[in-house]
Order: sequence, then C-alpha cells, then structure tokens
Amino acid sequence: MTALKHGASLVWGPEIVDKAILHTERVVDRTYSTSARPPTHSYPAHTGVVSYHGKTRAIFTTHPIEKPYLIYQIGSASPELAVQAAKTVVQDVSGIDLNCGCPKPFSTHSGMGAALLTNPDLLCAILTALRRELPPQITVSAKIRLLPTQEETKKLVERIIRTGVSALTVHCRTRNMRQREAAVVNRLGDIVQFVQGLGVDIAVIENGDCKGWEDAKRVKRLTGRCDAWMHPRLTVSPGASSVMIATAAESNPTCFSSTPLIDVETTLIPSYLRLVSQRSNAHVPSHLMHPQSRYLDNHWALTKFCVSQFKAPRTERSKTEAHRFKTHIVAAKGYDDLTELVGEWTGEKDFAETVSTIQTRRPRLLTIDDLPTDLAASAKNGTPESEAEDALEEELRPVSTPSERPNPELPSLWAPLGPSTLLRMPLPAVITGSDAITPSPTPRAVSPRRS
Repeated sequence: MTALKHGASLVWGPEIVDKAILHTERVVDRTYSTSARPPTHSYPAHTGVVSYHGKTRAIFTTHPIEKPYLIYQIGSASPELAVQAAKTVVQDVSGIDLNCGCPKPFSTHSGMGAALLTNPDLLCAILTALRRELPPQITVSAKIRLLPTQEETKKLVERIIRTGVSALTVHCRTRNMRQREAAVVNRLGDIVQFVQGLGVDIAVIENGDCKGWEDAKRVKRLTGRCDAWMHPRLTVSPGASSVMIATAAESNPTCFSSTPLIDVETTLIPSYLRLVSQRSNAHVPSHLMHPQSRYLDNHWALTKFCVSQFKAPRTERSKTEAHRFKTHIVAAKGYDDLTELVGEWTGEKDFAETVSTIQTRRPRLLTIDDLPTDLAASAKNGTPESEAEDALEEELRPVSTPSERPNPELPSLWAPLGPSTLLRMPLPAVITGSDAITPSPTPRAVSPRRS
C-alpha cells in the first residue's frame, strides 16, 4: 500500500506456496467504505482488511484499495494445486504470477521456484492450467531467471508466452548468481526484441539492480537498442515494458517516486507504524474500542522485519542517532514499545491519506529521451561524435553469463544454498507444525552498544 501511494504501478506479494493458502479462512474486517459514517466510541472504525488466516497467523493479507494493482505470487510444482490456490484468492487480486526464479531451498527442494527452469514442461503446464481455469480478467504471468545461454533463454521464453501469459518478468541473473553479483541487464535487450519479433503483445519486465524511478530509465535504455547510428541524434527503440524493484523497495518503499523520501526515521517510519498497527486495550471491550486503536493490524513480527530494513539518505540525524533509533525498534516486543518514536497513534488519518492518494493518482509512463543523457552531454562538451557513439556502443554491448557458471543446476542436495546432507533437508509442515511460506530471511538483530 505504501509503494502504491508513492507511485508503484503494480505490486507483487511474496511467494506463497500453493498448499499454504488452501486451508486458510478468509476473514474480512467488515466492509470498507469511504462513504461510511464517521466512527464513534459505539461505532468502531472498520478497515476492510482481508486476511487469509492459517493456524497461527495470517498467511496472506490485503485491502480492497490494493486489488486493481495486486499480483498474487504462487510457488507451485503442480498444475492442480496452483489452480486451487489461485481460485482461493482470485476475488481479492488482479493477477496470478508463477514464481520460477526463487533459488532458495524452501522452494526448489519441492520442484518449485528456480527448479522449474529445468522442467519447462511442468512450468508451461502450470501456466496453461492457470490461464484455462481462471477468469479472463485475471492476468496470468511468470517470473524467471536467465538460463546459461541466450539461445536456451529464448527457447524457454517462447514456450512460456505461447501459454497465454499476459506478462513475463525476467530476473537478469542466472540461478547460481547471488544478489551481490551485478545483474546482467544487457542480455534482456535481445530477449525483448525476440518477443516483439514473435508478434505477441505481452509485457516484458526487467528485474535486478534497479534502485528507483530515475534508475528505471537507465534500465529501460540498457534494454533498448540503437537503430540509427548515422543520425546525429541516435534513437533508442523501446526496451523493457517496465521494471520490477524488489531489494531497493524493501529498503525504501517510496523509491517508486521521482522524489523518494529521505530521513525515513521521521518521514516514513512513524506513519508506517501508525498505518499497520493495532494497539489493543485489554480492559476495553472490542466493540467499544476507540476507533484510533483499530488500523490494519499487521502482524508485529512482519512489521518489525520490514521497518528494520528501511534506510535512506540522512540530513537531520547523525549515524549514531539513526543507529539508536533502529536499535529501539529491534528491541521492541510490540507496538506499545514504540509510542516514544511514533507519538500519537492516529493511524486512521494516515490510512485515509494513503487511500486518497492511491485513488486520485494518475498513471505514469516510463519513457526515455531520444538521446541518452551521457551522449547529449558529450556532444555539448564538444566530444567527437564517433567517440560518443563508441562509448554508447560499449555500454549497450551484450554481456554474457560467465562460462564457468553451468547453470541452472538440476535440483539436488548440492543446489545453491541447498542443504548439505539429507539430515538438513527441510521437514514437511505436517511434522514441524509450521510451513516456510516466504523466502524473506529473519532480520539480524542490532545489538545496543555498550558503554
């Protein structure tokens, strides 16, 4: 919701394993209405939040204001289970996305995620089933990683788009590549041209190493192609249809804006906490609870994980003050421990502002100038045109996956980040009592400094 408020065109949920959503209970916090009468002590406010509750907590939570923009991301290795999971949530989302790129063991050990890259028959069978069984207004899409060679990637891409998907997201890393390694964005340009040549009108979305709205223009230019080398003003054909931002959005969900927030300790975190929290009063009956104590009721552990990752340039606080602020959040046991940081718990005002912004925003097109900015600057400074063109050609030259990376690997105990022995193989939920439904790691605690 925060990302949508600050300019995101669409939002994807985390990868949720198909079985995890099948036995949940859908619970709605009454009916949300912008025209509802003002809440009072005897008539509490209701947010309209939709929660799919598992045994111990909500597996998936959303709000009606998100529905036109929300894509539900499934982890699956079964066409039947994928369809059942999609039908479970279809009334609350606008699209279903099959994750075919997650390299983590919780996903690959069951044949899901990046394991599907080595089983294209199953991958395409799942997408075909989803497209056949879901209503036409619900989009079906997939997210993959690059294969070792461009030819292999193109073959897989062609098979995927022939299933009837509306969009394809390509994470510009191979299965073995980790986040610390630079995404091979230049490889996507050729794939975009290939899809256009097939005459299929689908969106090709880039994922990997984009830091925000302005940086997305760089990505779009890198995935385009220069067509008129002899013209004094080089033209660049449209590249990727859009850009998916993940890591940077976890650090600052306002990165989708052309002017993302800075000093998040004061500009973002307090309002975010007020928006997602529910401060309960044990001595007050729920039906008489003050309306400003009932908000989106996000699970405390999830809120703490998200907020602990927020960071942005600072102009108001020193590094020591920012560390002390983060330490306070990490040490907190619940929302009540953060009153000193948040101040008044007036979450309804933040909620109303967010809803209003989303409802009144206008769509933006990700475009690039005819002449890349660095080339324009070179021309302005008198740099010979040939040198400027050589520089641009070097930047746009495709980058291949290193030859020593023969991936993707077949699913095995020795897959990237996989268990080293059978004894370390993840146990099924029926034994452990819990199910790993998201690849998000547990945040590392920030230890207070000792004097």
